[in-house]
Amino acid sequence: MMISRAGFYAVTVALLGTYAVAASELQAQPSYSAYDMVGLWKATRYFGPAARGPLIVERTGSGYTADMMGFVIRVAAKDGELSFELPNGEGAFRGKRQAGGTIRGFWFPGAIGSQGSATPVTLLPKGPTRWSGQVVPLEDNQSFYLLVKRQPDGSLAALLRNPERDYGALLGVRGLVRTGNLISLVGRRGAQTRDTVLIAGSFDSAQQVITLNFPYRGGSYDFRRDDDAQSGFYPRGKRPASYVYRVPPALDDGWATASVNEVGIDRAAVERFVQHLIDMSMDSINAPQVHSLLIARRGKLVLEEYFHGEHRNKLHNTRSASKSVTATIVGAAILAGAPLRPSTPVYQVMNGGAFPPDLEPRKRAMTLEHLLTMSSGYFCDDNNEAAPGNENGMWEQTAEPDFYKFALKLPMATAPGEQAVYCSINPNLALGTLGRATGESPYYLFDRLVAAPLGISDYAWARDRAGNPYGGGGMAFFSRDFMKFGQLMLDGGTWRGRRILSREFVARATSPLYRIGQRDYGLLWWREEKPYQNRTVRAFAALGNGGQIVMVFPELDLVVATNGGSYASRGWRYIGGELIANYILPAVQTAK
Repeated sequence: MMISRAGFYAVTVALLGTYAVAASELQAQPSYSAYDMVGLWKATRYFGPAARGPLIVERTGSGYTADMMGFVIRVAAKDGELSFELPNGEGAFRGKRQAGGTIRGFWFPGAIGSQGSATPVTLLPKGPTRWSGQVVPLEDNQSFYLLVKRQPDGSLAALLRNPERDYGALLGVRGLVRTGNLISLVGRRGAQTRDTVLIAGSFDSAQQVITLNFPYRGGSYDFRRDDDAQSGFYPRGKRPASYVYRVPPALDDGWATASVNEVGIDRAAVERFVQHLIDMSMDSINAPQVHSLLIARRGKLVLEEYFHGEHRNKLHNTRSASKSVTATIVGAAILAGAPLRPSTPVYQVMNGGAFPPDLEPRKRAMTLEHLLTMSSGYFCDDNNEAAPGNENGMWEQTAEPDFYKFALKLPMATAPGEQAVYCSINPNLALGTLGRATGESPYYLFDRLVAAPLGISDYAWARDRAGNPYGGGGMAFFSRDFMKFGQLMLDGGTWRGRRILSREFVARATSPLYRIGQRDYGLLWWREEKPYQNRTVRAFAALGNGGQIVMVFPELDLVVATNGGSYASRGWRYIGGELIANYILPAVQTAK
């Protein structure tokens, strides 16, 4: 769920209640053995979902049944789609028979109205009337690291890191105060001039457990000392060995691999900048949290490295970088013959083919391309908390669970095409327009037209409370699969010789059509320039908060992909800026 800063601060203070006092007042009270808390602590909680495991579907006479978690449930069959729901809102399945006999579908954790991510499910035939497969939902884990250090003045500095959401940076934690068995994390936010209590808890000295309550991250967490030599707090553990480059393995995922030397990239330079990442101090909340770094050149994957306990087979949230994936879905559907064009009127399609009566002229003029360029004119700036279409506000409100309907009711701020404003409801409504025009759920459109030809079988897709896939961000991919979207665009819309997008769509998507902030914007792809060998080179990129980046350099035949965890701190600027400009590009020795 998206939470605004204003809402975050208000609820945090409300939940803390009487704990919201000045840190200096706490420090004036007696302290007991505070220094035995110095060190690194870790807490992890698992929030489910519980429903997972084998799924068996059988055809019995004219109907179907599903067997999962000990439940045998009748399967509904309508318009070629099979569906069922587990009791007590544990989860739901929707799928279709495919050529070759398989059933390909999606698992939706929780009840209708919940916001868990949908994940694909493949059921293989086990005879003429039986199919089976595994339901693997996206796990909701939250972990915290707490680093406590003694300062020269005797106070305790504290750094709180949350890899999944960067919650410590959002809070502004700076120190820890212990008074008897009571623990307080203190810090300051915004224009505050003194530290106040942010999070309260307790310390069990006998068990060596710190218990802290995080209102927005599920409640109470028990911290224990993190003495693991391979602790994920550090890029590669506490005492990492010197880095030695290795060629990424060739897997059955479509990527050809090669050494960096074979594609004109300096191996020694690569080893230096990866070692730089490994050696980076983690003592600051603004230290860049690079989770993965991949480089492909001349169509071959040449570098694949993971940090902070992340790994190849773990899905990573790509945040707003998946806006560019939304553009890919739309482009692929247009190429496949969807009754949709950039000039298609949004309100006409969303109203079943006719404009709603008395529709204001500005909404009547809104087209699909306006949504794809964020120039719709809606009053929806994500950087303006007062905007009624602000993304955080949309996720926080409960009056309209269907985000497509939410968007259509929004007031206009300008005429479509007049200016572009960063606004996540635009790509989401573009996805809804696609689904309405084709009569096919975007879940199936993406899986059939993009994921399958790209060889992407595992991913997760955020959804609104009405069950619609969210097109504004939050899709999760393996890093190698995430990078494929950049290679697809670099190769003019083809992947390994198979055309997925038209060359014309790729050209327009990566053209500077509007200006948002300090960057040019195309069709949900950003345009940039980076320094390279006493000149600049053009790049286009999918960008997501925290360091979720696929950046493409056509002149260099180069794709760089990163995942990161610097969601609320300044570290993301390093990942998308200095890392690429000062370390990666200088290692590229030869031109295309």
